[in-house]
Amino acid sequence: MSVTRSIILTLVLSTLAAAIGAWGGGQYVVRRMHHATPLHQLVHEKLNLTPDQERRIDGLERDYAARRKVLEAEMRAANAELAQAIQEQHSYTPKVQAAIDRFHMAMGALQKESIQHVIAMRAVLTPQQAARFDDTVVKNLTEQAQ
Repeated sequence: MSVTRSIILTLVLSTLAAAIGAWGGGQYVVRRMHHATPLHQLVHEKLNLTPDQERRIDGLERDYAARRKVLEAEMRAANAELAQAIQEQHSYTPKVQAAIDRFHMAMGALQKESIQHVIAMRAVLTPQQAARFDDTVVKNLTEQAQ
């Protein structure tokens, strides 16, 4: 096999591996977002919310779900764009980078929305409820970092 051919094969395989990794990471993030979190379970099952708190939190959750749905659709569209860009050139092109950047922007926006949602829910709670809520948030965030 010639040196040029080996280099080209290495570049193609490296690009393909990077694309599969980016796509797989995106799929992992999107799938994790659809599972009930310990925080959601705590709020609805263990904090003994008043009817007013339930109503207010339900409204916050409806609003957040709508924003989350839009951002998750943007992430899926960015992944589709990435797949198309890789299929067209089979190399790390500006179009590939743009699709990756698009995905990261949507993922970052979703993370910001999620944190704002958590803070908004906390504002509805009593100090005792908020203390339990805070413990769960901290535990959730630090477990994911390990």
